[in-house]
Amino acid sequence: MPTLVEALTSESRKGAVIDDCVSLIDAEVQAKGGLTGLAIKAGYKTVQGIKPGFVRQVVTDLLPEFAQALDPLYLEAKTAGRGVREFFQANAPRVADALLGITDEKAKRSKSGMVKGTYEKLRSSAKKNVEVSVPRLSAMIEKHAP
Repeated sequence: MPTLVEALTSESRKGAVIDDCVSLIDAEVQAKGGLTGLAIKAGYKTVQGIKPGFVRQVVTDLLPEFAQALDPLYLEAKTAGRGVREFFQANAPRVADALLGITDEKAKRSKSGMVKGTYEKLRSSAKKNVEVSVPRLSAMIEKHAP
């Protein structure tokens, strides 16, 4: 059984995975409502404005690390004979913690004050927002790593 890293970062799938990740992020941002949603949308627009293609580049750079962080959960699902979607949704807090561990470290090391500031403003609600995104994320993973 291939690892999640192998499945998501193989040369034959990586481009499609990146496209789907960017689409997933766009959909999650657009789905946010209320005052928090306005803040998230504004932060996302700010980050996108730093450099055209910034979000795609970040996804490209982080994909191997995200796949590595999620691989233990992926293997647990496969070993237990459960679908990734079902398992990830049942373990949404663990999925969020795995992903946010990566972004927290990246944000700390960022040289862009705007990126750091935006991330810090949104970090307090990030776990909840990542947990909400787990259905889309797990569906995308199942598509590329059945």
